[in-house]
Amino acid sequence: MRAIGIVLAGGNNHRMRELSQKRAICAMPIAGSYRSIDFTLSNMSNSHIQKVAVFTQYNAKSLNEHLSSSKWWDFGRKQGGLFVLTPAVTAENSNWYRGTADAIYQNLAYLKSSHEPYVVIASGDGVYKMDYNKVLEYHIEKKADITVVCRDMEPGTNVERFGTIRMNEDCRIEEFEEKPLQAKTNTISCGIYVLRRRQLIEMIEKCAEEDRYDFVRDILIRYKDIKRIYGYKMKDYWRNIASVEDYFSTNMDFLQADVRNYFFKQYPDIYSKVDDLPPAKYNVGASVKNSLISSGCIVNGVVEDSVVFKKSYIGNNCVIKNSIILNDVYIGDNSYIENCIVESHSTIRANSNYTGESGGIRIVVERNERYTM
Repeated sequence: MRAIGIVLAGGNNHRMRELSQKRAICAMPIAGSYRSIDFTLSNMSNSHIQKVAVFTQYNAKSLNEHLSSSKWWDFGRKQGGLFVLTPAVTAENSNWYRGTADAIYQNLAYLKSSHEPYVVIASGDGVYKMDYNKVLEYHIEKKADITVVCRDMEPGTNVERFGTIRMNEDCRIEEFEEKPLQAKTNTISCGIYVLRRRQLIEMIEKCAEEDRYDFVRDILIRYKDIKRIYGYKMKDYWRNIASVEDYFSTNMDFLQADVRNYFFKQYPDIYSKVDDLPPAKYNVGASVKNSLISSGCIVNGVVEDSVVFKKSYIGNNCVIKNSIILNDVYIGDNSYIENCIVESHSTIRANSNYTGESGGIRIVVERNERYTM
């Protein structure tokens, strides 16, 4: 593909509450064995984009460890590759990324040293499958300056937390509002953009001269009447992990057979870093219904309508309902957990009871010592 990739993975979101205190949003575990960023990287690889840069910043340790080898997404090649770019102190600059446009500006050498004519910019916190080649073909057909991937959201969705757009009959964007107080349309931006590399360099340098730092506010919205900005509508599954509720419902979607089939049994595939773990073990007395149990888990109790991530232990007579158990969690005997997200490496003492109040999702973080005298 005649494009390079940029994955924006440096942000944080306070709506993720305790879940983002130890990791970047893009490193959030998904569907038992994946991370959020796996979906974007897999889309890049499946679209034959050979050179991809990931911009990391906030709580990047877990994310950097996950990206330590590029072979999982087939970026371990002689030409191109996967580049993890973090803020750096230089003679000209000593700032953190002050926004998405500033993140690109601080890594402008990556763009200038490339030779591909186009750039695909995508957020790393989306769960979806997409062939970026189709977006590029649409971009060229429309003779667009910028193409924004968008989606019509279902009625009742809170679209005010997204960027909303309004297009004319030719799909040219006439109005773009970032997180409006009251949305005028249910068409939202998916945070995926295609544009020419040289044009992006010019726009980013212009933003830097004027001390502007945000790609959406200072490029898309500012240039919407000057540049030819078009929308490309996607109709397949797409979810954004922007809050605890979004994260919970996204994982619960994978309990549906059609969603699992779409992501894991239909071409193209979704790739992730592979851990050498034994298959899940179900001891006598274990009962599992409509749940995802990952490798390395040991189950002794009852698990219903839940997602259990790698290396978790569920003790005797435990009941887990409608919950997400993250990696390496120990749950002691006779515990009851419902409507909860249990943070990774937590140790739940025996005879504990955690229930989400009034239908809400409760986040459980327990740092009890696992081995005591």
